[in-house]
Amino acid sequence: MGEVVAFDVTHIYAHVQQNNLRAYVKERYNPELQPTGDPDCKLGVKRSTNQEQPDGSTKEEKEYLWGYGSGIASATSPDYGDVVLAEYTQPFNENDITYFVPLYIQTVATLGHFPLHIAADAAFDAWYVYETCVHRNGIAAVPKNQHGHPESQRASDGVPLCSVGLRMHPTYQFSHTYGYRSQRFRCPLLFPQSSGQSCDHEQFLKGKGCVKDLNWEAGAQMRVTLDRDGPLYQAVYRQRTSAERINSHAKEQFGLDHPLVRNGCSVRNLNTLTYIIINLKALQRARSINSALLAPIPLRN
Repeated sequence: MGEVVAFDVTHIYAHVQQNNLRAYVKERYNPELQPTGDPDCKLGVKRSTNQEQPDGSTKEEKEYLWGYGSGIASATSPDYGDVVLAEYTQPFNENDITYFVPLYIQTVATLGHFPLHIAADAAFDAWYVYETCVHRNGIAAVPKNQHGHPESQRASDGVPLCSVGLRMHPTYQFSHTYGYRSQRFRCPLLFPQSSGQSCDHEQFLKGKGCVKDLNWEAGAQMRVTLDRDGPLYQAVYRQRTSAERINSHAKEQFGLDHPLVRNGCSVRNLNTLTYIIINLKALQRARSINSALLAPIPLRN
């Protein structure tokens, strides 16, 4: 149990008039106008899609809600099913990645050891997620998310390529203000010494050449070099459905996404109780299966 741990965040609608589309509410999605029905809920984006316009351009459409987010870490037993290892609730304006560290700390405390692999969706694509696995020869099966930035060209070992496809030259490392070890790479035509070749890039014409400062932590290197088409990644990533099944069960059986309470503390308590019940059901299944396996076989005459 816990060799692969899945992480996920699901939305929770606050019990406020702003979430009732049949009711008229002036400035329904104004984050500065806190709903009177719940002093703790926050406005966030539930879903964002790009819709193609008649002129061929795309327009981003966002679906908003007032509420909370419920993050869980879960694992699957082939015999007993899914169990919740950790849970964490925040207002809905917090990004999904902010759930990871609290959930991971709880998960390690629950298991009594570090998980080998992690499975999560693209919202958890951050270097420190991979860092938790890389030192134990595990992987974080997370789709790459460029967050709107163009993808830089890399060699198979993670070394960046310049605009014309040449391996850039490493110069020195330094501590980045974001808390990771960074490696500076310079133009290979100018460093470690000038090759005498020229380049049409504007930085080369200025005499500096291209410069790239990259996160050089082991987790960051795993993020950009991980084989996402390989069998290990595919096998681990499929375990992400564990958290999805738990969230689906919590919504259908216990109404997790529409709690009839009006403050953050009550929402957190309901979430905790919901996941406890789900775990108790798993424990009940385990005891039932084990008792059947251990039952004595009646002797026949």
